[in-house]
Amino acid sequence: MASSSVFSPLLRALRPSTSCSGRSSATNDNSAAAVVAAGGAAPRPAPLAAVVSHRRELLLGAALGAAFLKAPLPAEAREIEVGAVLPPAASNPGFVFFRATPKDTPALRAGNVQPYEFILPPTWKQTRVANILSGNYCQPKCAEPWVEVKFEDDKQGKVQVVASPLIRLTNRPNATIEDIGSPERLIASLGPFVTGNTFDSDELVDTSVEKIDGQTYYSYVLETPLALTGSHNLAKATAKGNTVVLFVASASDKQWQSSEKVLKTIVDSFKV
Repeated sequence: MASSSVFSPLLRALRPSTSCSGRSSATNDNSAAAVVAAGGAAPRPAPLAAVVSHRRELLLGAALGAAFLKAPLPAEAREIEVGAVLPPAASNPGFVFFRATPKDTPALRAGNVQPYEFILPPTWKQTRVANILSGNYCQPKCAEPWVEVKFEDDKQGKVQVVASPLIRLTNRPNATIEDIGSPERLIASLGPFVTGNTFDSDELVDTSVEKIDGQTYYSYVLETPLALTGSHNLAKATAKGNTVVLFVASASDKQWQSSEKVLKTIVDSFKV
């Protein structure tokens, strides 16, 4: 059959050996001869085996084609500039707009995190989150904070979204960020997730509070010379549903010199 010949070089290695085929043919020939000897007309060869074989080739061919030819979806894409897949930010020329959806992370699919959004320069790239940090293993109920998404640019810095179960910070369900406490109290609990290692209250340079569409946000400026994430960190946090969401922008001294304004614009744009 011409349609199955496309995959025949691969399938020949998977088919039974010639000796097996020979024995099968001989058996069929003997069966046909026995019918003739009994006075009946020789039957036409049954097509079932051929149909099954052809179907098997088509299924295997389809599977191989999917494995080799499947193109990644934009949500799965990594190491490509976000400007190639994200739309321009209407309110900020020169930036692109990212809004997380349930297909992006397990926590969003489980409803543990409300969709969040922010803008980025088009040259930034999304990076993979290590499974141990992603919360994949503990959804829908995680006891510790996890990383939702990460983006970075070698010359400008990096950003990440960290989510923390509300129960870790307060026993009140559906609490607001004000219920948790002051900006200083919140960052004392979540500071290590900003720096990547430890947090010292002396590293906190400034805090501010603002309301956007009725939602309260705490914002932070930190100078963290020993942080794994970078010596300069900006953060913005809010509480919604059963989760506190923390947005962090980090940069080294060299990156901060040229990208301070860009990073502040990114953090200011963050909303849940």
